[in-house]
Amino acid sequence: RNPSSLLIAMLRATLVAACVATASAFSASPVLLKAGTRSATSGLSGMKMQDMSASVPFLPRPAALDGSMVGDVGFDPLGFTTKYDIKWLRESELKHGRVCMLASLGCIVQEIVHLPFEATSNPVASEAFFQVPAGGLWQIFAGIGIVEHFSNNFKMSGSTMFSEGRAPGNLGFDPLNFGKNPSARARYELAEIKNGRLAMLGFGGMIHGCFITGKGPIGALTSMDWHQSF
Repeated sequence: RNPSSLLIAMLRATLVAACVATASAFSASPVLLKAGTRSATSGLSGMKMQDMSASVPFLPRPAALDGSMVGDVGFDPLGFTTKYDIKWLRESELKHGRVCMLASLGCIVQEIVHLPFEATSNPVASEAFFQVPAGGLWQIFAGIGIVEHFSNNFKMSGSTMFSEGRAPGNLGFDPLNFGKNPSARARYELAEIKNGRLAMLGFGGMIHGCFITGKGPIGALTSMDWHQSF
């Protein structure tokens, strides 16, 4: 085998493994069974279903993940919910998901459409970042910091950020009134968290694809030989 075919085989195997490993995190939350009595002589088979994680069934369900949050499937294998406030973690998840949804779209669009300047002419996102002047990057970082501080009334810690009763991720932005209907709002909230999780994985894959191939997502897909044998 030549190096290029081995690289493509590894990429495909990695993609399949990632899809299989993360599929359970996007499944709907199951209906918890009613609590039953445990047998004193029973082992693992006697444990209550609600005590086990729905997404990682061989691990106990984290106490903070009780199903009350949208998209909660008990996925916390590293135990972050035991160390940090669950609302702060959800806020972080939503914000990163929103950023990655925009970034995934931008990573694809800039291969086709971009501003007519040298700093914005590179279609490969991983390379285009380093073409932005230092002053421009500092302006972006400063803008992000200003938005973060003002949107949270300068309360940035997990213990103070939600002291006024604000729900995680709720910044009052709904110009089209999608959340006016409660049932529709619930659907949109679940769709947002699922698409955000998928975007975080997808954008990570896009950027690593740029590093490996030196091409954007569209360029890498269109230049790949899908008919080669392994």
